[in-house]
Amino acid sequence: MQHLDHLSLHLFILVCDEGTIARASERAFIAPSAVSKRISDIEARFGTPLLKRSKRGVEPTPAGLALLRHARSLTRAMERLDSELGEYAEGARGHVRVLANVSSIMEFLPEELSAFMLDNPRIQADIEERFSPDVVRGVAEGNADLGICRRSMAVGDLEFLPYRQDHLAVVVSASHPLAGRTHIAFEETLDFDHLGLSAFATLNTFMREDASRHGRELRFRSYVSSFDAAFRLVQFGLGLA
Repeated sequence: MQHLDHLSLHLFILVCDEGTIARASERAFIAPSAVSKRISDIEARFGTPLLKRSKRGVEPTPAGLALLRHARSLTRAMERLDSELGEYAEGARGHVRVLANVSSIMEFLPEELSAFMLDNPRIQADIEERFSPDVVRGVAEGNADLGICRRSMAVGDLEFLPYRQDHLAVVVSASHPLAGRTHIAFEETLDFDHLGLSAFATLNTFMREDASRHGRELRFRSYVSSFDAAFRLVQFGLGLA
């Protein structure tokens, strides 16, 4: 079976993106005949057509679409490999990839990550914001070294360690039955309508799940895009936030 090299995959991606072998060869600075030979070799290797050819150009067959998906994934992996090893050549001694949900990025992570990088200047750290389910999936698939997600997530065979505890506060109008209280359990708020923040969809989901564990339903009367809007609606007794 013929060897499938990185250049052949790169050329196949270019051909699919450009729609013609001629334009792909121009981008790659390779003769069209050489590009065509590479594509033919790949088709011979797998024993199936990968491109449908017509007078207007080419487009991938179902098998070609499958190869295109994997070729893009392999190309991105090679780019990450080149980047990471390049950092070692420039003096870096490590590379940590972190996926984190929005609350940890807003509340805890920047300060702690800054302190870590000051103490470890030769370690490169990349952080990317994701929803909690995507954090778990990314770590499980090897796209990150560690992740920060909400506690209720099922993590399967991954190791789970507590990181930080995030305290929530409730905002009510001065005339609300819960006004004046210094401590309120979440389940006590379930007797009243809530106002949801559309930018915090993950938090809304978390609260719904927690309400369900108490055998209750969380009622969102309205969704708003900012704290200021939520506070304004609270002021006029339209719900709590």
